[in-house]
Amino acid sequence: MPQANDIELEPRKFVAPEYIFGLNARHLATGYCKKLGAKKVMIVTDIGLQKTPWYIELKKSLNDKQINHIVFSNVSPNPRDEEVMLGTDMYQKENCNMLLALGGGSVIDCAKGIGIVATNKNPINKFEGIDKIKAPIPPLICIPTTAGASADVSQFAIINNNANRYKMAIISKALVPDVALIDPEVLLTMGQILTANTGMDALCHAFEAFVSNAASAFTNLFALEAISLLSENLVNSVYNSNDMQIKGKTMLASLYAGLAFSNASLGCTHSLAHSLGGYLDLPHGECNAILLPHVISYNFPFAADKYKIIASKMGINCNKKSSLTIKKLLVNRLITMKKDLNITNTLKDKGVNYDIIDTLSKKAILDPCNATNPRTPSEDDLKTIYLEAL
Repeated sequence: MPQANDIELEPRKFVAPEYIFGLNARHLATGYCKKLGAKKVMIVTDIGLQKTPWYIELKKSLNDKQINHIVFSNVSPNPRDEEVMLGTDMYQKENCNMLLALGGGSVIDCAKGIGIVATNKNPINKFEGIDKIKAPIPPLICIPTTAGASADVSQFAIINNNANRYKMAIISKALVPDVALIDPEVLLTMGQILTANTGMDALCHAFEAFVSNAASAFTNLFALEAISLLSENLVNSVYNSNDMQIKGKTMLASLYAGLAFSNASLGCTHSLAHSLGGYLDLPHGECNAILLPHVISYNFPFAADKYKIIASKMGINCNKKSSLTIKKLLVNRLITMKKDLNITNTLKDKGVNYDIIDTLSKKAILDPCNATNPRTPSEDDLKTIYLEAL
């Protein structure tokens, strides 16, 4: 009979890259290029980031160290399969042997996609799903510029299948970068909307990892610390844009959430958001923020004890309160937090109507994130959640 203080003793795996967190971590990129045998590096970034000091200093550092490199910046906020293929063509024609991603989740996911195709010699859509990648990708160094996606530490890549208007989830240990250089200073050039949306993405990662049916003592540790840090600091991070302590705490929370979800996976919030974002080309973090309270209500009876722990981490007094009361308090806490972040849209505001909900639900039910949701969803369940979020 298990005792209250018993620990988990069944074998558990935890996958993470080498990562360095802290101010000026980004300046180590050229050193790692040399350590990993760079002959010609492809920098993957986007047009907006090319205007930032982080890009300019990276280029200068590579030039100063005489590291041969090219730049691929044709990356959309939701990276598309054809962008991956364009990047791969450039990578191969230029005889590159390393990838250096400077950007948020979209940029890093695109870099991962380029790496997959470059070494596995098939279109990116052949790798959708779990463990479909046979050959290792080229060395990949990541400098994340948002505190949300955590693609720099995860074994996930999310790529839009543009023709069929949905997001492909590609999951494999082969996608864990060689090193992540996580520097909170780069958050200083982020606007309020992006800070809010990416922060809610990180919070959703932590929520879903903690209630995942693949959670472990390791992932729980990181997920709960991420929830605590974001609950206390995300709103302040949006409105105190130059406070490096606050920025550092949100960046650390994103790292923790990434380590948690990369190993415990996610749930219905992400399967719904992937379908929604892929079909209507919407910001991923905002989709998660809209959907998360509704998914909590759906999941709560199947993970009540875990949601109670989350509620306590967010400062909710759960003492002597019923499960129903705690659920309402937790959902209301998230709604208030979203309002404070100025995330007030419903799905209807984002262009969703009754006519497309069947299509969205049919795509969402195929997403691999459903497998680790604490409650096994049906297509009708997912449709109901969409309807509630209209």
